[in-house]
Amino acid sequence: MNTLIDRECVRELLRSDRDDATLVFVRGECVVLPAAEIDEAHRGMVIASRADLMSLIPGGDLSDQDIDTLAARLDNVVRDLGA
Repeated sequence: MNTLIDRECVRELLRSDRDDATLVFVRGECVVLPAAEIDEAHRGMVIASRADLMSLIPGGDLSDQDIDTLAARLDNVVRDLGA
């Protein structure tokens, strides 16, 4: 099974300098957008916000294994949304 959300998607979201950065699954790809730029057609494909992920990270330091674990969890979210 192909992964839809990978380590790089998670890293891109975490590295964003936007407080409202949001991971959205658009046309088969993960895209990081400011929350204000997500139109009605894509609201149903919002995976997680940067704030959501930061709340899960004690201390803010992540190993590659931690990022892979987050990516796997987010990949499951995308699949549950019907991607």
